[in-house]
Amino acid sequence: MSFDPAHAVRVFHEAINALDFDTIDDFFAEDAVYGSVKVGGLKGKPDIMAAFRRYFETYPDQVATDELIEIVSPSAARSVWRLKATNAQTGEPLIRFGEETITFNADGRIISVDVTDYKV
Repeated sequence: MSFDPAHAVRVFHEAINALDFDTIDDFFAEDAVYGSVKVGGLKGKPDIMAAFRRYFETYPDQVATDELIEIVSPSAARSVWRLKATNAQTGEPLIRFGEETITFNADGRIISVDVTDYKV
């Protein structure tokens, strides 16, 4: 059976919405990179996972919805998403809309995430 990057992105996003850090961790290759204007450039699974944990300490109620997931290559998929969350310390709402391209290695592990936020 061939690898389906769109399905992998869907499962990855489900783990994020469930705050399933073990599954999120399992998705990343040790040498993965994560790029986003909001978090900057992260290199390596430990830095990426630390950033995920910090983010969800601040926004524990985040709910993200994929509006589109499409295959862009045999090893990558692009998702367009919206999310809502509340800052646990300030009560300030967070609303984001953007896209990301996630690329996987031959083992099905994420090697890169490239996030672009759109203005809302």
